[in-house]
Amino acid sequence: MKLYAPKVAFAVVVANMVGTGIFTSLGFQLLAISDTRLILLLWLIGGLCALCGALCYAELGVRHTDSGGEYHFLTELIHPYAGFISGCVSATVGFAAPIALAALTFGSYLQAGLIPIDPRLSATVLITALVIIHTRTRSESSAGQVYLTALKLLLIMGFIGLALFNDPAFTEQLSVSTPIAASNLFSSEVAVALIYVTYAYSGWNAATYVLGEMEDPRRYLPKVLLAGCAFVTVLYLALNAVFLISAPTEALRGEVEVGYVVAGYLLGETGALFVAVILAGILISTVSAMVLAGPRALMRLGSDYQRLSWLGVLNKDGLPKNAILFMGAIALLFLWSSTFEQILVFAGLLMATNTFVTVIALFISRLRNPGHVGDKLYRMPFYPLPAVIFLGITGWTVVYSAFSFPTQVGVFVMALIGGWPLYRWAQRPGG
Repeated sequence: MKLYAPKVAFAVVVANMVGTGIFTSLGFQLLAISDTRLILLLWLIGGLCALCGALCYAELGVRHTDSGGEYHFLTELIHPYAGFISGCVSATVGFAAPIALAALTFGSYLQAGLIPIDPRLSATVLITALVIIHTRTRSESSAGQVYLTALKLLLIMGFIGLALFNDPAFTEQLSVSTPIAASNLFSSEVAVALIYVTYAYSGWNAATYVLGEMEDPRRYLPKVLLAGCAFVTVLYLALNAVFLISAPTEALRGEVEVGYVVAGYLLGETGALFVAVILAGILISTVSAMVLAGPRALMRLGSDYQRLSWLGVLNKDGLPKNAILFMGAIALLFLWSSTFEQILVFAGLLMATNTFVTVIALFISRLRNPGHVGDKLYRMPFYPLPAVIFLGITGWTVVYSAFSFPTQVGVFVMALIGGWPLYRWAQRPGG
């Protein structure tokens, strides 16, 4: 079986990260926070958190080299039920919900660009088309992802260059006159705003979902994860700075299509319509990357549980066709049954919880693999500091968000309880 090259894994990481969050979060953040410098600081903190998480996952990945992401790590290190729940969450919320969100944003930008189609219909067509592509052959899947990611990055950099070339008129919105009050960093508004940031950075772990299908993962996984996180952090800081100096905060506050609003101030209405279509094109790569990576957790569920074996069925090119189709169906269900903010908050909260528990599993891995002379496998630097930083930032965000969105927490608790009978059922022999 032909394996994914490191450049494909890098493209999967970057494309999973750079998507809906960066083009929508700022409008929601400005509803609660007026200090633009504090917002940029949150994006820097989010990048630090993702980088620390990547260090943890890199060590886990080189010692546990099967596909499946959190499902694989938690099954091996904590308990099969922890892996089972994580796999279900990863597929249904961690990937299917963001697929729906990115596709819906794609449709919204198309509509803003004067293409008179209901955003949900456009999103449905996009999801369906990419599901078909990623169930055909591995060469089509990988080549398409690399080209789409490269196009996305060129368009984003072009957008940044265009904004700076047009001499932004609102640079004073980032002026430094007074220091940021330390008390503001620990407010509930900041904690909730940070969940939008962590959602935007989610996807830094995407390469671990195709770990078993990646070329020499013990050599390349740490490089792929760390390079992807560092690159996206710089890109996010640049994009948000451009947004904040190119349009008044009053015009951005509460808006979903932030890029379209900014383009309107830079280029006028006609130019904004053109940019809206370009931004829609950028999101195709994001949806594609999640359709590629997400079903691998379902595939592992299918291979480990006989009653779910249909999810582990591979096509002639080794692609988990049934798992991809099933996740695509779940994404369409999210698309037609939930609002934009409901999907974003719910997905962000559950994905943060999933990675939080997985980083805890790193300590178990260290106890089982303390390291010996001659052990050349990757080990994170400054252990356990990166894990502690990640757990601190992520845990703080999850706790505050749980108090702010109790309904989403209730659904999560119900899923944990309701998952046990499903887990027991899946363990039984098929028939």
